[in-house]
Amino acid sequence: MTQAPVITIDGPSGTGKGTIAALLAAHLGWHLLDSGALYRALALAARRSDVDLGDGPELGRLAVRTQVILDGEQVRLDGEDVSELIRTAEAGVDASRVAVHAEVRQALLAWQRDTAVAPGLVADGRDMGSRVFPDARLKIYLDASPEERARRRYKQLKDKGMDANLTDLVQELRARDERDRQRAESPLQVPHAGVVVDSTSKSIDKVFAQVRGLAEAALAATGA
Repeated sequence: MTQAPVITIDGPSGTGKGTIAALLAAHLGWHLLDSGALYRALALAARRSDVDLGDGPELGRLAVRTQVILDGEQVRLDGEDVSELIRTAEAGVDASRVAVHAEVRQALLAWQRDTAVAPGLVADGRDMGSRVFPDARLKIYLDASPEERARRRYKQLKDKGMDANLTDLVQELRARDERDRQRAESPLQVPHAGVVVDSTSKSIDKVFAQVRGLAEAALAATGA
């Protein structure tokens, strides 16, 4: 299916998978796909176009005609830099609502698969290993407790000068996890042959060292 080696990093929100994916891509010299940014950008486009986040068919059509460009940490929506706008807690909730629709996921599937080009791709998301790249060389599922993830998100928001409530964040994460796991289309799950890495109470350096070791072993085993 894919023409270049792919490593997927899936998991719920707040596990650090975006950071780990970026570090691994830089270490390997590979391309990076932040699939969550696609759904966040699409949700923003829907809000701006007054498209109901519950209207799957219309959201699917919007996804087809919306241009999203990912360039490192920069995200451009129809030419506009929306990198900061899509990183709020509200944008994350909206993205989760948009992502439940089969029409949306189908519209974005080919776009995501086309990012798997030489020398390789590290793909970060929720269904990268289970649906988008089922033949990936290595499938990692990065996890952490909701409380740990909420604490990390709380610190991120406070560091950016944004208001946040830790109790509310825990509840929001639990609700989002449930919504992502129960959706009919591409639910959040450990992919077949996936390796679970729990980042609870671990530093980014320790998690990355573990993931890097898994990646290097997988690539060596396949001769990549």
